[in-house]
Amino acid sequence: MISYPFENFYAMLLGVTSENPSKKLLFIEDESYTYQQFLNQVDQYARALELIGVGQGDRVALICPNGAEFVQSVFAISKLGAVSVPINTMLKNEEYRYILDDCNAKVLITGAKLTKEVQTLCDYVNSLEHTIWIDKSPIDNAQHLVLDEILSGHLHTHTQSPAMLDDTAVIFYTSGTTGHPKGAMISNRNLFSNLVAARERFELSSRDRFIVYLPMFHSFTFSIMVMLPFFIRSSFVVIPSILPFSNIIKQTLLKRVTIFMGVPDIYNALIRARLPWYFLWFNSIRCFISGGSALSEDTLNRFRTTFKRATMLEGYGLSECSPAVAINPLGKQKRLSVGLPLYGYEVKIVNEEMVELPVGEVGELIVRGDCVMQGYLNNIQATEETIQNGWLRTGDMAKLDAEGYVYIVDRIKDLIISKGINIYPRQIEEQMMLLPAVRLAAVIGINDPHSGEVPVAYIELEEGYEKTTPAAIKSQLKEHLASFKIPKTITVVESLPKTATGKVLKRVLKQGTH
Repeated sequence: MISYPFENFYAMLLGVTSENPSKKLLFIEDESYTYQQFLNQVDQYARALELIGVGQGDRVALICPNGAEFVQSVFAISKLGAVSVPINTMLKNEEYRYILDDCNAKVLITGAKLTKEVQTLCDYVNSLEHTIWIDKSPIDNAQHLVLDEILSGHLHTHTQSPAMLDDTAVIFYTSGTTGHPKGAMISNRNLFSNLVAARERFELSSRDRFIVYLPMFHSFTFSIMVMLPFFIRSSFVVIPSILPFSNIIKQTLLKRVTIFMGVPDIYNALIRARLPWYFLWFNSIRCFISGGSALSEDTLNRFRTTFKRATMLEGYGLSECSPAVAINPLGKQKRLSVGLPLYGYEVKIVNEEMVELPVGEVGELIVRGDCVMQGYLNNIQATEETIQNGWLRTGDMAKLDAEGYVYIVDRIKDLIISKGINIYPRQIEEQMMLLPAVRLAAVIGINDPHSGEVPVAYIELEEGYEKTTPAAIKSQLKEHLASFKIPKTITVVESLPKTATGKVLKRVLKQGTH
């Protein structure tokens, strides 16, 4: 039984601040916060949220860019015993409406850069009482509030959070292969189990410094790069935008970053970049962490040649597991493996009947431990299909070697992972088939050297629409889908391959792309 030092995120902040009040915690552009300054901001923020009606169990959605405000929001929400719902900032209005309705969000926290897609959400989502803008509000009414204005003058006290270890702390909306995203309910215990395990695996200390440039709404960034520095009493550097990439390199050097996390696309870019000699000589990185999808062997080889003093560790996780499951240890990495299960977690490889398979045989990877989510919000059926006898079915095909290292072979699901972000084909297919010209659509993922995978589509056209072009269809899709979901290519075919019952044979389409 793992012992956890804190019941919730806010209790963690309170505890570590009492030990290190004047230590620098967060760096962003030209600003920095000590632990005490950060705690004071969180207390003010929590009081402001309380005054507009946020209480225990309420869901607060974050459609929010990287920044101090995102992190402060999470801790303020935790102080009230409410639940954070971080949401992908690249979605469209219709997609946001579905998620906010599904989680019954009471408050939305967002920024002016996202005005186009979020400003009308209060009008369409019945549960949504307020939108808080972290900078400036495009709308002047009582439902739309500006963060600085609601913070001013409010008293703040160090009261304890009512949230308990097994209360839901975060809901990560995760992909599936069927229709809409599902809300994975993550408890305080779930997430703390990841922090305990990561501290052990990476041999972390309070002297380490992280850099956060990947989106904070992503479960891996949220847990391992945002929450972990608090847990180990260290510090982190926040980069508001991934572009220009040169700024990430500059801040990594100037702020003496020791832990650098990325996805294969980032590491490919880093290898291709003309890094100045002084960066290679004077950077403080001791550990690179890669997740999202597999690194190619070529990238691994070039990386180890370029960064001789640092260790590259590949890992594996999924939002339903809070999210990290396995990572290569510092002392012994195996190429093409995602490493050993983290401390306190068990993994097995099983067949379709959930019977464990021998070492070296390929089957479905299942996971058990404190990382396994509480379930999917409002979806008992999907929860029962995914969690069986305490084991979480990942839907990923894998194998284990004699030492217990995990090798991901393929995915059972049709899930597409592009730049570490999950894309589910059926949502794209359904949106395409809403267009007058499209009779039937099938979307699959193909390998891409820059993104890992990209979606491509095959369609049958309705009669009378034979002159419709792929470009026209893409243009229409852009009104309804995030840009990363738009198929890279759309191929018009006379007839899609189907089974006798009319189900599209995607494996035939995939064979045709090789």
